Amino acid sequence: MFTRDGILKFHRWTHASIRLSLDHLSTVPEADYARALPSFGLPTLREQVLHLLNCEGFWIHTLQGLRYVDRNAAECPTVAEGTVFEREISQRTHAYLSVLTDQQINSEAKLCFPGGDVAVRTPALIVHHVLTHAFHHKGQIVAMCRVLGYPAPDTDLNQFK
Repeated sequence: MFTRDGILKFHRWTHASIRLSLDHLSTVPEADYARALPSFGLPTLREQVLHLLNCEGFWIHTLQGLRYVDRNAAECPTVAEGTVFEREISQRTHAYLSVLTDQQINSEAKLCFPGGDVAVRTPALIVHHVLTHAFHHKGQIVAMCRVLGYPAPDTDLNQFK
């Protein structure tokens, strides 16, 4: 059984790692933040950041039965705006999780998707997916930074307690 407190801690650690990545990205020139690297599925650092955050927003809204509209590059063209977006997404997820009981986190919820599909999953599973997905894309961001000549500092959990 998952606990709300444990999931909240994992969420805080994940966003602390994302913030370290965003801090590093703030040192990258804007042209390189938006430069396409065709070897990556999402070819720019900006697209990686937006995708990572939009996915969390989408899944948490879906758990609540709410519609979610992705932010795009025109709305969030810079790292500074991505950082504001990260805080918003993190706070929304924290607010949602904070009111759930341990039983609710582990109970199946019906998820209704915009195209009409329906699935049944626990909030714990969805949050696990969101946070591991974030680390996948954070890894892509770190790799892209290396390719662009801006190696990132350690952004993994081993520095958090």
